[in-house]
Amino acid sequence: MRLGIRLLILVAFTLLLSSPKFINKSAADGGPNHRVRNTHFGVSGGNVNDITKRFCCSGTLGALLTDGTTSYILSNNHVLGLSGNASVGQDVSQPGLIDNGCNVATVTVVADFTAAPPLGSSNVDAAVAQLRPGTMDASGFIEDIGVPSSMVVAPTVGMSVAKSGRTTGFTTGTIGSVNTSVSVQYQASCGQGKKFVVSYTNQVVINSSTFSAGGDSGSLIVTNNSSHNPVALLYAGSSTTTIGNPIGEVLTQVGQALGRTVSVAGTTQGPSIETLAENGLLPQDVARVTSVKERHERKLMSLAGVIGMGVGPDDRGNPAVVIYVDRGMGRVPALPAHLDNEKVRVVLTDAFVAR
Repeated sequence: MRLGIRLLILVAFTLLLSSPKFINKSAADGGPNHRVRNTHFGVSGGNVNDITKRFCCSGTLGALLTDGTTSYILSNNHVLGLSGNASVGQDVSQPGLIDNGCNVATVTVVADFTAAPPLGSSNVDAAVAQLRPGTMDASGFIEDIGVPSSMVVAPTVGMSVAKSGRTTGFTTGTIGSVNTSVSVQYQASCGQGKKFVVSYTNQVVINSSTFSAGGDSGSLIVTNNSSHNPVALLYAGSSTTTIGNPIGEVLTQVGQALGRTVSVAGTTQGPSIETLAENGLLPQDVARVTSVKERHERKLMSLAGVIGMGVGPDDRGNPAVVIYVDRGMGRVPALPAHLDNEKVRVVLTDAFVAR
């Protein structure tokens, strides 16, 4: 969930609440360069209308996209597009309001909201804002990462990845499951409004308590090697996970929303030969387990507390159906040890929330 702070107590401190949307700024460990005026990407930013009487919210300006003529900032719908409620032309600032004292009058406007694939039906949480010339690095340089490759790679289990985001800065991790269906919680407006759930399929999950936190939404997840190939767009997570939309689907959906093809602005460097995966799964194993997962998904995802199902390794590195359970719901539902002879791994976490 995009990061937000209370306007009434901004000068003193911010509260760390159960939702990652609200975070004590002093607890952020990403370094000061991600939360001040910075022309690189992977830093603080958001729609200047993402503010209510008591809160203001921000996320991360993740990367630069281009259609060959026009440049756009890529982030999430819930960061730039106000979860589907933004109007074309609304100002996007860097840094975001959260790092500017919630003062709309003094922000640096770097882009204008342009388009966002609809939440839910598009299967992505993405949005773009047309870049204002001279306000951000035209090369697409990402803080602590550099210029990414424009060549997308498909996520695989065990792939080593990295990201740069507003709150936790540069972090690394490994993909824990792919082809993952998840249920993600949103809130209608900054710090208030009705909560609602959006379901996604074919998502990327990184099982880590340190890879991201509230305010990192919008970060571009790239391969953790010299080529920095785009892998996914970070948009949600829990205390133990980070969730991303596969970047190929993001580019397709954003292109449809714009009416033109877009790509990540960067080099043309392909995937390097450096090792990217540990405890990876063979493609045929992933395909087989995915088929099993899909046969049982509807029934198991309807159980109270089950918030995700994907394909990843079990504790011994063998292919398995990975089931994510919200331990905050109380009693863990009874789940099978195997599905059609495929192993089941249960991961206890808490609710998946848009960051």
